[in-house]
Formats: sequence, structure tokens, C-alpha cells
Amino acid sequence: MSDKSKKHFLFASDFDRTLSFNDSGFVLSEMLGIPVEEFERKAKGMAKLNLVQQGAELAYLLLHDPQFRGVRRDQLREVGKRIRLKENIELLYNVLANGIKGYHFDFYVLSAAPTEIVQSALDGIVPANHIFGTDFRYNSAGEIETIIRATAGYGKVERLALLQKELQIGPDHVIYTGDGSSDVHAMLHVNGDEGMTIAVSETRYVSQIAKRTVVSTNALATLVPILEDVVRWNQAKIREFFESKGFLVQEWARVRTDWLTLRQTQTAAGHALAVTAGDDGA
Repeated sequence: MSDKSKKHFLFASDFDRTLSFNDSGFVLSEMLGIPVEEFERKAKGMAKLNLVQQGAELAYLLLHDPQFRGVRRDQLREVGKRIRLKENIELLYNVLANGIKGYHFDFYVLSAAPTEIVQSALDGIVPANHIFGTDFRYNSAGEIETIIRATAGYGKVERLALLQKELQIGPDHVIYTGDGSSDVHAMLHVNGDEGMTIAVSETRYVSQIAKRTVVSTNALATLVPILEDVVRWNQAKIREFFESKGFLVQEWARVRTDWLTLRQTQTAAGHALAVTAGDDGA
């Protein structure tokens, strides 16, 4: 492997709640005058039934639900304009592309959200041909007829494989960033091939799987594990790098989170009752 290929990586990121603060379905619901709680109830119901791939709930509703069916392409683009993005996505894109001497990262977005929403939200920030979402076929009136392809669940794994082949990048040179259950398949796949996975939330579904977790409102913070584990810089060098981009690392705290649920056994409950009865008789 040449030095050039050793320093060429694929960086793939989810969109909803990874590069943005909002879920596309919530924003669309608000625009249509549908209570967000109603969308959430329907999405959770489909997830519980395993009716669709995790993350593809909105696509299913757009095809089949009376409240969402009839949404047009231009409405999806409007949703993208209303989504609140995390700070400095464009700077993250530029730094990964050519801002780390000797390294190049091809930045792609893989999302279960409709492609029109993601492209509209990231217009002028990430090239449209670097964005893969759920693609629909529309009729002459601009209404959705059917799904062509959904980049959700295992669909993200298939897209990663196609990008690796196209870019000629080895599996251990893949970095995947996500925040929720729709990213689990992709993260397990990347981990299995010795790539890097980064969670941007402490949601158990991903934080237990991801090799690193970074929580920040600034997209640029995603660089920290890359600079540490790929570029092999120490904290002093990383702080210096951020300062060169105009950012002071004000807080940098590392916390290990243990998720536990403790349920009292019948034996323990019986023992506690016996001890209490003994105390009463004393």
C-alpha cells in the first residue's frame, strides 16, 4: 500500500441529530400542522413492530399515512431550509478534505431522511453528489409515488460498501459517525472491519457500540478522535490545531458512562423481609 493510500480515508456521517439538532420528521410535522407527538407515536409504533428499517419511518409515513401522504418534493426542500444545523459543518468538511497535512478524508452523508431534505439543508456546504438519503419516484404533480432506495439500517452498510469500492478505500480506513438506532448496522459493520466509529450522543444503542463518543453542539468536535486515533496527535497538538482555526478548547472532559438496571431478586427480597421481621421482634 502506498503512502498516499495509507492516508486516504472515507468519512461517512448520519444527518438527523448528528449534523443537525432536529429530526426531519419533527420539522415536517410542524410544517404540516401535525403534532410532533403524533409523529413520534407513529414512528415508535413502527419501530416496535419492526415494520420498516430503523430510521425509515418517515419514508413509510410519506407513502402510506393519510396525514403525510401527498407531500410534494418542494415541501421536502422547504423542510431542509428549516432544519437547524450544528455549527461549523462546512469547516469540518474543508478540514477533512485538505486541512490536515498529509491526510485526505472524503466526506459523505448517509441518511434515512429524504434526499431532498438533506441536500436542501446542506446546500452550499456538502456537494449534492456526496449526499445519499431516501430516494423517491415522483409523479407529474410532484407527489411521491414510491421509494426507489432507502439509505436506512442495512441500506447504509450497502452504501458504505459501494463508496469503498468506488474510492478504492480499505475497510480499516472507514470512519462512521452517528447518533441513534438507525446507525447500529453501519457501526457494527465498520467495527467488524476495524474501521472507526464515533457516536455524537450518549444514546445506549450507539454509545455502547461506537469506539469513541463525542458530545458537542459544534460539528468540528468530531475531529478530536480522528486527530488522536488516526493522525496520532497528542492533546497539546490538537489544542494548537483548533486554535489555528480560531477555536479555544475551553472544556475537554472525558467521562465513562455505565448503564445499569438493577432488579431485586426474590431471594434478596425474602432476605430483606426476614431481617426486618427479626428487627421488629428484638
